[in-house]
Amino acid sequence: MGEAAAASASPKLVLGRYRPLRPLGSGGSGSVWLARDEPTGRQIALKIVPREGNAGSRAEREAATAARLRHERCLRAYALARDSEHVYIAYEYVPGRTLREALRSGGLDDGTILELAAQVLEGLAHAHAHGIVHRDVKPSNVLLAEGAEPSVRLLDFGLALIKEEETLTAVGDVPGTLAYISPERLRGRTATSAADVWSVGVMLWEALAGRHPFWEPSLLETARAIEKGPPPLSSTRPDLPRGTSELLAGALSLDPRRRPSAAKLAASLRRSGRSRRNGVSRGRGRKILPRTWRSSRGPKGQVRGPVPRTWPKETAAAAGAAALYAGYAAAAVPFFPQGGAPALAATAAGLSLVWPRVGLAFALAVPILPLGNLSLGLSLLYCAFAAGWLALSWRAPRAGLFFVVGPLLGPLGALAVLPLAVQLVPDRLRRALHAATAVLAAEAVAGISGSALPFVGGQVPGAVLAGVGGPTEAAHALLHALAARPTPAREAAVLAAVAAAVPLFRNRGAWGVALLGAVLLGATLIPSPDAQVAPLVACAWITCLVLGALQEAAALRSLAERLRVQTHERSLRSESQ
Repeated sequence: MGEAAAASASPKLVLGRYRPLRPLGSGGSGSVWLARDEPTGRQIALKIVPREGNAGSRAEREAATAARLRHERCLRAYALARDSEHVYIAYEYVPGRTLREALRSGGLDDGTILELAAQVLEGLAHAHAHGIVHRDVKPSNVLLAEGAEPSVRLLDFGLALIKEEETLTAVGDVPGTLAYISPERLRGRTATSAADVWSVGVMLWEALAGRHPFWEPSLLETARAIEKGPPPLSSTRPDLPRGTSELLAGALSLDPRRRPSAAKLAASLRRSGRSRRNGVSRGRGRKILPRTWRSSRGPKGQVRGPVPRTWPKETAAAAGAAALYAGYAAAAVPFFPQGGAPALAATAAGLSLVWPRVGLAFALAVPILPLGNLSLGLSLLYCAFAAGWLALSWRAPRAGLFFVVGPLLGPLGALAVLPLAVQLVPDRLRRALHAATAVLAAEAVAGISGSALPFVGGQVPGAVLAGVGGPTEAAHALLHALAARPTPAREAAVLAAVAAAVPLFRNRGAWGVALLGAVLLGATLIPSPDAQVAPLVACAWITCLVLGALQEAAALRSLAERLRVQTHERSLRSESQ
């Protein structure tokens, strides 16, 4: 870890232009830092590799390989430099996490997994067209970019085999991570594009089944399992469409000549993923069962039968938000018969668990009739909002009702922590909109219930909009109500802007977090002199403390991952000897 320590401790720029900000990760060959390119101000991912042994040569080979690739699924290399001790590669910086981290945390549905695999294969197809075989495709070398849409980048071409160029691998040494190596490579054959397809097949099998198809306690047993081939995916996931299982069987064929090309498999997986999301198995016309269970295996791999699968945290949270929204809307404004609110809340939660988009649409539709009972214009205005919000949240329905945290935080005086809370929502624009909507939702709930208004206290009658006519009149009445109490609207705009900017501050280390706290405090107090000071100060401190703790935890995880990788590499070397 000498190069990492040097980068963090030295006040000087690396190579006179790159300023390391914080570690992003580490492995057996070096470390990766978030850095700023001072001449351009651009953030980059700076890979630092010692020149000792083969590590430096492999790093230079990696940079040369990455420079030949111009594809959105391949991480772009900007520059290569070296000094007497290290090799440095400046990559584009893409915030996100590795596929390995995503698989450990759970929450990836089958359709998303198939789409991610298709994107990896598209990047590999581009590399194969340029005569490049990756040779080390594995979950830790696939980066999932932040955002609502699944988007991956292929990392680490340091072991790539370029056609007509001499390999850096010694005779008898099989490069790459054993668990993802194809059987022909274990037998000493030259890696081809089919070997990369095999590796993607192993990753996909692992992601869909929840366990690795070949992993055994010892390296020798793992190698033997690879040579036998994987068990049928249908034995672990009988609920998957037969076509998906057949695609995996083709990618994991023991004969490399029978495996499809990366481009062909990508197209097939994408078609299968669309069928999966539509809930219909192509060619069979049957519904696909929701993935609510997995098989349990005994010590020798015998299937014991289905055991309950816990719902992912995101799905459970979405169901709770839908229940809160539908239940409160039905109970707060008179329309539904007695006992209707709990039934509607339970229905919204159940639909969100199984069909997130349907659950979101149902919850958003519940207030329409109660609002129509209060004011036809208000109901029509809300219909327009609900339709727009549903369209905005269509690709991320589980986060569609995240703004219900506003009415929950409002009575606690904690609305100013919204910029931190909404970081769970994918996409900066959606985070900003959720933060603003959460404040306005808190104000609406306060008006309906007659409780204290956000930020300023005091009360407002709950029926100021009752009886208004058309939607234009309702819109004018809403604007008049907001203008009469401008502080919550101002704070909504401020918190939305800060929520979108949080990643920019967080990526600049401890000083960035401190600056974020100052900006949050000043932006919430200065435009609104009538706002209550103590809750805003407390929320700014809480935001800074939580972000600081998350940074420390990320640094510790990075160190632990590096130690784990170094231990694994040592065991591989000792086993091969």
